[in-house]
Amino acid sequence: MTCVESVFQALAEPNRRAILGLLITSEQSVGEIERELGMSQPTVSKHLRVLRDAGFVEATVDAQRRVYRLKPEPLQELEAWLAPFRRFWSRHVDALERHLDAMDDEPTPAKKQPRRKR
Repeated sequence: MTCVESVFQALAEPNRRAILGLLITSEQSVGEIERELGMSQPTVSKHLRVLRDAGFVEATVDAQRRVYRLKPEPLQELEAWLAPFRRFWSRHVDALERHLDAMDDEPTPAKKQPRRKR
């Protein structure tokens, strides 16, 4: 399995993405992740093991608890892999932006008055 495949495999699971989202802002212990995401300790540990094996997180021991932090390298590899594909969607996003800007510049049509019966 290539690096990119393991990155996608690790990111495919929503709970792992949620854990990474927590670790963006600060280091977290297993207990903090449990409380924040409402998961059991074995579930959190299982997901952290997958993330650690894929290189997304690393743990340090602080007294009697493990503290996890995000490692950016796999995300940078994913970013590099996605870069050539960006031209395909950026053109469409740019077109959407131009369309929305044009819509803002158009006068809004007057609301039609109901026809009166004669």
